[in-house]
Amino acid sequence: MAMLKKVVFLLIAANFAKSSFIDNVVEEIRKSQVEKKNTTEGVHWALIVAGSNGWYNYRHQADACHAYQILHNHGIPDERIVVMMYDDIANSEDNPTPGIVINHPKGKDVYHGVPKDYTGDDVTPKNFLKILQGEDMGMIGSGKVIKSGPNDHVFVNFVDHGAPGIVAFPDGELTAKSLNTAIKKMHKDKKFGKMVLYFEACESGSMFKNLLPKSISAYATTASNEKESSYACYYDQKRGTYLGDVYSVKWMEDSDKENLDVETLYKQFQIVKRETNTSHVMQYGDLKLNKDTVEEYQGKAEAKPITYPSVPLDAVPAPDVPMAILTHRLQAATTVEEKKEIVAEMEAILEMQEKIKATMKGIVGRATTDAKQARRILESQYDLEDHDCYEPVVQRFSMRCYRLSKYEHALRHLYALVNMCEEKISFGDIMKAIDDECY
Repeated sequence: MAMLKKVVFLLIAANFAKSSFIDNVVEEIRKSQVEKKNTTEGVHWALIVAGSNGWYNYRHQADACHAYQILHNHGIPDERIVVMMYDDIANSEDNPTPGIVINHPKGKDVYHGVPKDYTGDDVTPKNFLKILQGEDMGMIGSGKVIKSGPNDHVFVNFVDHGAPGIVAFPDGELTAKSLNTAIKKMHKDKKFGKMVLYFEACESGSMFKNLLPKSISAYATTASNEKESSYACYYDQKRGTYLGDVYSVKWMEDSDKENLDVETLYKQFQIVKRETNTSHVMQYGDLKLNKDTVEEYQGKAEAKPITYPSVPLDAVPAPDVPMAILTHRLQAATTVEEKKEIVAEMEAILEMQEKIKATMKGIVGRATTDAKQARRILESQYDLEDHDCYEPVVQRFSMRCYRLSKYEHALRHLYALVNMCEEKISFGDIMKAIDDECY
């Protein structure tokens, strides 16, 4: 800086230029020094994803919008926050408060200012992996990607439905193997110094268990272990849907009120684990990173603390949300016609659930050698290890039987495909059983 002052003094003394020119020179030098410092120390990058659509899935986009507000309030600039969400909630005809999305019954709007980087049909697993790895998006969406370097900290927050080894998108699924392959490649290519991932989905632990290495400076926490559901919460009578998910609102409401320069990732994990008493919050990867402060991933700027009034969680397992919403609507219905309509919707859901269950039972029956093995397959929950068998089998089931992004209840029966792969039933036999049952 002393050298900078000397240069400016000489310019003035020599009457070399006007003051505006000198001001520009000073600003350019200052910016270059800041950029050099950032390159050395690293900066924050964030990728926030809501992988669903539809009014009954309101909570996922509400979670994602709230996450953006936290990172924004703590100083991460929009050019380093990428948001993927379908964006069909805020201005939906079902929204009694157009343009406003809330994540707590007494909370304020979290939709304002949220970047619309990738919306609608651009919210796909393929685009997610490209954005995360900093690949050129061409003319898709905003084109913004995670251009992180070897000293940067990357924060990834994903919210949606899940099943063993996959999380869902509006069209297609992100597999555990492809996610972890991308993370390992990013580490090899020096595209981050440290990475933290917060995942909200049923069976979300299966996205990282025995897959995320402990040696690549990547740390993940999940809403549930590898075999259980995550939970929705905050049913809102006015909107007729759930506003949030338990794990997500717990970490975000904690970040809203805590001093992030003091609180560690482990302390936040402990708080969220204790308060999320509906499922088992888990942690994976490099656990040494949980000694880092939260600000190292969610932003270092000081923000005014936000606290929320205590209200009942009214938590329900995520797979039960459609029926729970209809139950609330039925209780609030005032006319016979309205009640009949709601009951008809409930019956249609139950009928489809039974149909999906019967289809999977048929697949298992075709692929197994006897009734005893079939029963074991349908009644057990094995650990997913054989991803090379499981992932293409899931893809075939989604393609031939029930599109997983449309028939979310089908996600609840994928454990049977896990079990067949883990019992080493012939890959070809499983594929043929799927084709024959869903011809």
